[in-house]
Parts: sequence; C-alpha cells; structure tokens
Amino acid sequence: MNSTPASAKKIVILAGPGESTDILFHALDAEFGVHRIIVETPVSQKQLLKRRTEKLGYATVAGQILFKLLIATPLSRASQGRMRAIKQQAHLNDQSLPEDRVIRVASVNAPECIEQLQALQPDVIVVNGTRIISKKVLTSVPCKFINTHAGITPLYRGVHGGYWALANNDPQHCGVSVHLVDPGIDTGAIIAQALIQPTAEDNFVTYPLLQLAAGLPLLKQAVRDALYGEIQLKPAPEGVSKLWSHPTLAEYVSNRRRTGTR
Repeated sequence: MNSTPASAKKIVILAGPGESTDILFHALDAEFGVHRIIVETPVSQKQLLKRRTEKLGYATVAGQILFKLLIATPLSRASQGRMRAIKQQAHLNDQSLPEDRVIRVASVNAPECIEQLQALQPDVIVVNGTRIISKKVLTSVPCKFINTHAGITPLYRGVHGGYWALANNDPQHCGVSVHLVDPGIDTGAIIAQALIQPTAEDNFVTYPLLQLAAGLPLLKQAVRDALYGEIQLKPAPEGVSKLWSHPTLAEYVSNRRRTGTR
C-alpha cells in the first residue's frame, strides 16, 4: 500500500456554485485538505429554459415552471427548519467557500479550465453540480473524476432521483450514487451506493440534502481509494436506465395523489 498520507496529495473540486458545493468542500477539506476549488459560471436561466424547451417542448417546460412557482418555492420556505435539522444531525457545514482557494472559470469545458487542471496536476478531481463535462476535459489530466449523484444510477439519472424513486413506488432505489465521471449523463461506472430513509417531515426539497448526507461518507472513501489506486467498481442494479427531469405541476399533483410523495 502507498504510504504517502492523503493530506500530501492534491484534491481538486470541479463544481458549480451552490450550497451542496459548499457542504461538499468543507466535508472533504476537513477529511483530507482540498487544494483548490474550480467553480464554473452556471448556464443562464434564459439559456437553460431554451435548451429545455428544445428538448422537452413548451407544454412540459411550462408545467415545470408552474411546479417551481407553486410547489417547490413554497416547500422550500416551509422546510427551512427541517433542512437545519438535517444539517445539524449530519454535521454539514454550509459556510461559503474560502475565496483564496477558489478559481473561477466560465465553464468546466472552457480551455481555461483545462489549463488550470493541467497546472494544478491533481491526484483526484471531485465533481459537483457542473454541466456535462467533455471528453477533452476528462482526458486532460491523468486522474479519476468522481461525482456524487442524487439518485441510484443508472435507473435514476438526471435530476431529483430520490423524488422520482418514491413517486414510482420504488423506495428500494431511493438513494445516492458515487461514480466515476464519463462524457454521458450519470452513466459512469459505480463506486458505491446508499439508500435514504425519508421521514414524514421530508419532501421534494429535503430529499437532496438527505442524499448528500448519505453520500458524503461514500465519497470520502472513494476519494481515499482513488488517491491510492484502490477503487473497486460495483455492478449496476438491475432495471431500466432512464434520464429524469424536473416534475411538472400536473405530474407532482398526480404523484402526490397516487403515492403520497411530497
């Protein structure tokens, strides 16, 4: 076994801005020490809606907007106490990133990002909340790219995998995955997976935080294994691989009536 301590190796986070990135950084920094965080500028809402409309159609996107306005936003306000309780119970630190270790780029796929990665020469890269990473970036440095996904892959790829598993009466696949990153959407080889056990207090906006809390111990172990070349991949669970999107208002109401999923 390699005797070099993990603290002597370079861990770089490649991420989008947001609370989950803040929490993930502090968890890894406390465990290993994070060398740098490369943060991309997210796609604008206008561009995001345009892409989503081209892919899903106007009716679906309109339903998703209504869901956000009428369900997700009020749920978020009403669930602040539960969110604080989850963070406290799981010891999640959501303080802002230390700016002296942040490198900002326009996109994870921009030439400047590749230049930064090549200059840093990380031993492992942890991905969180970015756009799809190109093969050119993934092959730009000789190390593993590891991602934590809020869903059991490959059955629940895309977004809100915990919610969709519950909405499908599939609690045995309501969980989180840690996997290697490839150019696909949540299609990389699986390193570890864990289930979550939502309570009656939980809902659409708290599931991702439960998933993050359950995924962080798996991620820490995956990073440790990656640093020493000891990653062991797991077989994918049986079932149909599907890419999920945000629910529409009609889907949410239907799922609530059918399964009680909030």
